[in-house]
Amino acid sequence: MSLNRTAKGIVLVPSLLLGGAFLSAGLWLQGEAAVNRPVALAIGGVLMGAGLLIQLLPESRPTPLD
Repeated sequence: MSLNRTAKGIVLVPSLLLGGAFLSAGLWLQGEAAVNRPVALAIGGVLMGAGLLIQLLPESRPTPLD
């Protein structure tokens, strides 16, 4: 059970950190770099969504050893 929770944390933390970084960069871009704003916002949104979605997946039930 704790391995599944650990795996969820391993996916959650980097995806939220990277997603936040991309969202921040997308909001901060100015001048000629602003053409990349939609790309940065999209990547940030996908990463944040993936991190939050992985938390909603149900944990698997342990199988009895026969």
